[in-house]
Amino acid sequence: MNILDHLKKKNVKLFILFFIIAFVFLIFSKLSNDYKQTIKLKVNLVNVDDEILLKNDSANYIQAYVEARGFSLMPFVFSNIKELEVNAKSDVTMKSNSFIFDVAKHKYLIEDQLGNAYDLISIMPDTLLISYSKRASKLVPITFNSAINYAVGYDLKGEFNFNIDSVKVVGSLEEVEKISSVASESLVLNDVKSDIGNIVRLDISDYDNVDVFPKTIEVSGEVARFTEGIIEVPIIITNQPGNVVINYFPKTVTLSYYVDLENYNAIKALDFKVECDYAELEDNQTFLKPKVVKKPDFVKHVNIKQKQIDFIEL
Repeated sequence: MNILDHLKKKNVKLFILFFIIAFVFLIFSKLSNDYKQTIKLKVNLVNVDDEILLKNDSANYIQAYVEARGFSLMPFVFSNIKELEVNAKSDVTMKSNSFIFDVAKHKYLIEDQLGNAYDLISIMPDTLLISYSKRASKLVPITFNSAINYAVGYDLKGEFNFNIDSVKVVGSLEEVEKISSVASESLVLNDVKSDIGNIVRLDISDYDNVDVFPKTIEVSGEVARFTEGIIEVPIIITNQPGNVVINYFPKTVTLSYYVDLENYNAIKALDFKVECDYAELEDNQTFLKPKVVKKPDFVKHVNIKQKQIDFIEL
């Protein structure tokens, strides 16, 4: 009995195995056949201008009747929707409040995105209207905020560089007109001694009803070793009346400045100009105030040692 039971169990297992193999071959045979099916293509417009607001319209679909192998149609067993990308700059025409997509004319576009596995038999409708509304927009400058502490002996050489100098603000006309600039979040760095390269977000926390494009900026700057320099520069008196003769002292002032090592030896007194404006004198004032009105662009933190220039009228 035990042997018979064993053979029966073995036969049952073989039967189940052959049944499964036969079923798999049947499935493969069925999926290898050609079938016809309707696929819904949801049209997604790409490369749309920032101020364009597309309406979530359930009519933005194309019905594509296709023929394909069962294997290719398997993804559509649970959903017969496929997305179709349409370029707003090249694939549609624009009129008031809607884009016009000539479906029949762009049959090649549909075939290309469906792929070679599908034969497109027919498409409906011939033309698709995609509704939109348009918001106000304008370009505004960016205000860069930073809190950067450089390591001792280091500083920024030149100025910061930005990948953009303005952003587009989009929204209702009333909201857009209120905005004259957009500030960045503060770039906080400490003990900096190497070149700066950061992506900084724009501060749009106050703009709930306005969109800003883009929302980040790229900031870069060259950091170099700096040293202090000292130089004597003559004083120039400006706006002195022709009928007034004065004698002033000292005739020169000492300037201290911060400069990168590469340009340290190139600094000359002629690169600076220090002026005292006679027209700024107040009543009974017996001294002039010197101001630096010219300096090289690469020089930082210029300071005048003498804060006032004494004079007498002759």
